[in-house]
Amino acid sequence: MVDSPPTIYDVAARAGVSTATVSRALNARSSVRPSTRAKVIAAMEQLEYVPNSVARGLSSGKHWILGLVFMRTGADGSVLGVEEASLLYTDIVIRGAETRAAQHGYSLLLSSADDLHPSNLASLMSLTGTVDGLVLLDRILGDDHIAYLSKRIPVVLLAGSGESSSAVTVRVDNEQAMRSLAEHLADAHGVTRFGFVKGSDESPDSVARTRAFRETVTRIGGTLADVDVLESDWTSAGGESAMLERLARREPLPQVFACANDQTAVGVIYALNASGLNVPDDVLVTGFDDITLTRYFNPSLTTIRQSGSMLGAVAVDALIAMLDQSDLTPPSVVLPTELVLRASCGCVEDLDAAPAPVMAKVSST
Repeated sequence: MVDSPPTIYDVAARAGVSTATVSRALNARSSVRPSTRAKVIAAMEQLEYVPNSVARGLSSGKHWILGLVFMRTGADGSVLGVEEASLLYTDIVIRGAETRAAQHGYSLLLSSADDLHPSNLASLMSLTGTVDGLVLLDRILGDDHIAYLSKRIPVVLLAGSGESSSAVTVRVDNEQAMRSLAEHLADAHGVTRFGFVKGSDESPDSVARTRAFRETVTRIGGTLADVDVLESDWTSAGGESAMLERLARREPLPQVFACANDQTAVGVIYALNASGLNVPDDVLVTGFDDITLTRYFNPSLTTIRQSGSMLGAVAVDALIAMLDQSDLTPPSVVLPTELVLRASCGCVEDLDAAPAPVMAKVSST
């Protein structure tokens, strides 16, 4: 005889609380004390209890599902593209969002798009009957379509200018990050000739980082020639290809190539090494993100640290705040960054340095 699955009554009995308390804990109600919620969650895990999301939806008018839509790379289906996709910073963001959604009692529904199968307004509108709100990552939808979509469902943008009046924007402080990097390269390493490897021009993050880096270089009296502004696609393969094309021009290289993300920097360093150039002796290289493995590369990568998991978590927090407060004025949430100095720019890493705590800055749009 097959055992019947555990019920909410079993959870209540195991936790020593009422079924009403279990229900409130599942619905992430603030009236439940953290210690009580912890007991309920522990009982659920011990019994392997799976909440009935359909029943919860009927009682609350919610689906208890949040949607997250992201761009993926490796659209050509190549082995390299598929394998690198598993290392994307996006994966860290998704994990942070999923964990935070579960803490609030929500499931996370993922949807992806690429250059061959782009997401569009019609496909996103089809999700509005399934999810309670949407988190849209970089390059998913244009501003005009976002305004239309947000009239029908709460929307949080992960990356962007922060100027949207119809959706909350959660982003990192790209401007301060690139200023601190360019100033360090000039002050500590005497760099006057700069290079930059950007992502797609359709990416708000890439546009913001490129603009801030260029403006700072100009302000401090450096040069950033057009030939040294390379375009990649956020991947290591794209960084390698962009650098090989630049090397084929046989024009003098700048003293540094700052890259819009770490994966691009990995490809750039690989191409330079393959061409007989040494990093950092011949050319300095920097990244952005501080993905885990970059500390262990040779040379270890100077980069801008941002918390991808925190980005995902804060995006979910913002979305749930919109769901709980329909009259909430959409703000822009800006998360800080930290310059991490390592060998690829000629610095020696402080192995004892601990990551700084992440504090969000909220400003009304």
